[in-house]
Amino acid sequence: MSELVYRATNVLGRAAIRLLGVDTRWTGIEHLPERGPVLLAATHVSYPDFVLIEQAAVTRGRFVRFMCRHDVWHVPVVRAAMDRMQHVPVDREAPAGAYLRARRLLRAGEAVGSFPEAGISYSYTVRSLMRGVASLARERAVPVVPVAIWGSQRIASVGLPDARGRRPRPDLSRGRRVDISFGAPLTIGPGDDLTAWTCRLGAVLTEQLEALQRLPHHVPRPAEHAPWYPAHLGGHAPTRAGAAHLDVVPRSAVRPTWGPVDGTAASSPASPAGW
Repeated sequence: MSELVYRATNVLGRAAIRLLGVDTRWTGIEHLPERGPVLLAATHVSYPDFVLIEQAAVTRGRFVRFMCRHDVWHVPVVRAAMDRMQHVPVDREAPAGAYLRARRLLRAGEAVGSFPEAGISYSYTVRSLMRGVASLARERAVPVVPVAIWGSQRIASVGLPDARGRRPRPDLSRGRRVDISFGAPLTIGPGDDLTAWTCRLGAVLTEQLEALQRLPHHVPRPAEHAPWYPAHLGGHAPTRAGAAHLDVVPRSAVRPTWGPVDGTAASSPASPAGW
């Protein structure tokens, strides 16, 4: 029954994508195994990211069980669908339940999707990361496929309020281009340090994300005001420092050793310590 519900939801999702004329393209999909337990660790730049990532994953026959904010389950009809699709509610105040549920799914051979930033980054850089992906991968000895997505932030995302205090509304303009990059699987050894491993994940995700952000069709036009593009690459989104008060992340998250140092220049990827 769960697969039937997921298939029906995929049909509806693809219909919505077609209706908006979203041009979704992906690379590296061969890195996602067609069977067996696997973790996907994805960047998060928009609300519909999980729909777009699943659009690619289903071409490998995978129905990804995403770890999502628990308040999505507050809507009765949505809650029933999320449960049928075996998605995992994550309560930041009590994350142990989500961890145990994700562990059971991996034991059953499922693909589990995670957004380790625990929210959308206002600066559109890879912000602080949770150690949960590293912990699950180490305990269950499963590969982690790093995933970067870009372009969807122009459809529905976070952003600074305007002069009237209004948050950005979804932009339903047709023909948006969305790119998704699936990286080579990463592994973590039984003795590897979770924090060092998470820092390496941050560096890998940053490299993948910036490669997409630099694609010519995503670069803002000369003199274009681009609040949807990172400041250190020439856009007008808040810098990482400027977004610090907006990016609400748990204290236990690993602070960035990757990406732009001061919001104006990109740093070199962190060294692969602990991997």
